[in-house]
Amino acid sequence: MANESHGSFEDVLAAAEGSLAEMCTTLRKIIVGLHKAHVEICWPKQKIASYGVGPKKMTEHYAYIAVFKAHLNLGFYYGAGLPDPKGMLEGTGKNLRHVKLRDLATCKSPAIKALVKAAIADRKATCN
Repeated sequence: MANESHGSFEDVLAAAEGSLAEMCTTLRKIIVGLHKAHVEICWPKQKIASYGVGPKKMTEHYAYIAVFKAHLNLGFYYGAGLPDPKGMLEGTGKNLRHVKLRDLATCKSPAIKALVKAAIADRKATCN
């Protein structure tokens, strides 16, 4: 562990029960596959793995995986501005949006990949 608040993806994964662990790993593979130079920061106490173009959570990060009891949230820090033709994003905040995921098929869907790809492009354009 880097310090008391940060941990590893495996620490977050340990909080995922049953099929949620495979879903978590699948989402991470999608993010890493789309953004080789990603920065990953994990907060095991909050059960969150966060991804960005740099280490600053609220300015450089674009997505997070949050583990809950019966689902995962794939959250987007700037989701309000993302194209969402399938209407998957939930939330009413100024920027944050998330997708509640309960099955592996949805995690692997083209719509999820498109959201992640758009979020990465947005942060790259904004932070570079």
